[in-house]
Amino acid sequence: MSVTTAVFFGFIVIALLYGVVVYNGLVQLKHNVAKAWANIDVLLKQRHDELPKLVEVCRQYKQFEQETLARVTEARARVSSAREKHDIAALGAAEGMLRMGLGQIFAVAEAYPELKANEHFMQLQTRITALENAIADRRELYNESVNVHNVRIEQFPDLLIARLFQFIAQPLLEFSSAEKADLDMKALFSA
Repeated sequence: MSVTTAVFFGFIVIALLYGVVVYNGLVQLKHNVAKAWANIDVLLKQRHDELPKLVEVCRQYKQFEQETLARVTEARARVSSAREKHDIAALGAAEGMLRMGLGQIFAVAEAYPELKANEHFMQLQTRITALENAIADRRELYNESVNVHNVRIEQFPDLLIARLFQFIAQPLLEFSSAEKADLDMKALFSA
């Protein structure tokens, strides 16, 4: 075998090994995105199960704003539907509606001393608030995983392998503008 042939086969072997390393890295990133989404999904299901209990406790107080409860129930249904369809954009919008509705429930509850004193309501409020914080943390992790994945499949030479094996960009889970405004207001009041 000549030197030229050996160099040629050496180059082919190195290129194949590099392709395998890149492919395995892209697969790892794809699974990191899926894992981050699964973590959010678990928390969304847990919160989904707690919301009807909160609405029911609030409904026991006849004067409680039924419109607010109806908005939370509708937003809960939208979140569930978007989650089942894996529609990240719709989920982000529905999440914004739901979080605003929950904020309204907790704000309106301030006007009902009996409700605020209800032990079950206080437990649900604490549990849902903890779930909201966990969802926000997981959303940040998900978006970071998506960003790393999306950047990697667009960088040369990785994009050659990504296109060859049809790795696609994943959507970010973004806050709705209403939720951003709500978070900005909370930041002002907590400062």
